[in-house]
Amino acid sequence: MQIYDELKARGLIAQVSSEEDVSELINSGKAIFYIGFDPTADSLHVGHFMALCLMKRLQMAGNKPIALIGGGTAMVGDPSGRTDMRSMMTPETIAYNGECFKKQMSKFIDFSEGKAMMVNNADWLMELNYVEFLREVGPHFSVNNMLRAECYKQRMEKGLSFLEFNYMLMQSYDFYELFRRYGCNLQFGGDDQWSNMLGGTELIRRKLRKDAHVMTINLLLNSEGKKMGKTVGGAVWLDPNKTSPYDFYQYWRNVNDADVIKCLKMLTFLPLEQIAEMEKWEGAQLNRAKEILAYELTALVHSKEDAEKSQETARALFASGGAAEMPTAEIEQADFVDGAIDVLTLLVKTGLCPSKSEARRNVTQGGVEVNGEKVTDIATTFPAEAFVGEGLVVKRGKKTFKKAVLKG
Repeated sequence: MQIYDELKARGLIAQVSSEEDVSELINSGKAIFYIGFDPTADSLHVGHFMALCLMKRLQMAGNKPIALIGGGTAMVGDPSGRTDMRSMMTPETIAYNGECFKKQMSKFIDFSEGKAMMVNNADWLMELNYVEFLREVGPHFSVNNMLRAECYKQRMEKGLSFLEFNYMLMQSYDFYELFRRYGCNLQFGGDDQWSNMLGGTELIRRKLRKDAHVMTINLLLNSEGKKMGKTVGGAVWLDPNKTSPYDFYQYWRNVNDADVIKCLKMLTFLPLEQIAEMEKWEGAQLNRAKEILAYELTALVHSKEDAEKSQETARALFASGGAAEMPTAEIEQADFVDGAIDVLTLLVKTGLCPSKSEARRNVTQGGVEVNGEKVTDIATTFPAEAFVGEGLVVKRGKKTFKKAVLKG
C-alpha cells in the first residue's frame, strides 16, 4: 500500500484540492510540506500529536516536512474554533514556547541535514510594512468570501476583532513565503483551516505564476485532535513535567471503546493488518487493545521504559488497589482551612477534576473514593495529618487514582 492510500485507510484525510496530484506528489516522495504550530503554551499537547505522527509518516516515505512555528501569527491569534479572543502574549513568551516546541518535535521528526526544516514565521511577518502588505496582499482577498469562511462565520455573533480578521491573510502569506523561499508545494491543516489554506494557494498563483504547482490537503487534525486533547483533568501535554508518563498512559488506556480502533489507526505505527484483527475484538479484549494503544503512544512520546513502567504500575494498581509508583499530588499547607481540606478542593488540587463544579458532580454521583471509602457528601473534609507519610489514595471513577501527600 502506498503512503497516500495508507493515510486514507487510517482515516486521516478529509478533503484535498486535487487527489490525483496530491497522491502522486506524496507517493513519489517529492512533497515539501508544512504544518503550522502556534506557540500558545510551553508544551505541545495531544491535539498536536496527530500532526506530528503525520509528519513522521510522510518523512519516512521520503517527503520533506517543514515545521512552521507561528511566532508571528501567535501575536494575532487564530479565531478558528474559538468563542472569544485569545489572550495576547509577549514576544518573550512566544519565543520561549517556540523553543519548547522544537525540543519536543525532535522526538518525532529527523531534522538532520536536508531531511526537514523548522522555521518561524516571525522571520517574515514581523518585518512587514503594514501599508505595503495591504497593497501587495489585500487586493487578492474578497471580504465577502472571507465572511463566508467557517473560521469567521462561527465568531460573527460573539464578535470578531479586526486583529483576528487578519489571520487568514497572514496564514496565506505564510504559504506564499514558504513556497518562495523553500519550494514548499503542499500544506496540511485541520478542517477548520480550509479557507485559510485555499487562500494561500490562490495568493501564490496570483502573485507568482498562475501555473504554480501548489496544493492543499485537509486533514482531521483539529476536529479529532482537539477532541482527543481534552479529558476530565484538562489538557494532556507531551511535556512529562506537565503530564507524567503514567498519566499520559492512563489517558489513552481509558479512551472510549468506540474510539480505540480509530486512535490505533490514526496515531500508532502498527500495521493496518494487525489493527484490523483488533477490530474483531469484543468485551474484555477491548481492554487489551487499549493497553496496546496506551503502550505504543507512551513509548513514542516518552520512551519504551516509561511505557513499560506505566503499564506495570497500572496493572498492579488495578489488581491490588495500590502500587509503589502511584502518581502523587502534593497538597500545600495553604490548601488547608482550619487544619482540614474539603473533598472538592482535594479533587481539584490533585488534578483529578478541573473545577469544583466538576468535582461536585463526581462526588454526588458516587464516583469518588478516598482510601477505599466512597465519598458522597460534598462537605466531607480531611485533616492535615492524614496526608503525612503514605497520604491518602483519592480515586475518581473506576480507573483514575492519585496519592495525595503533604508537601514538604
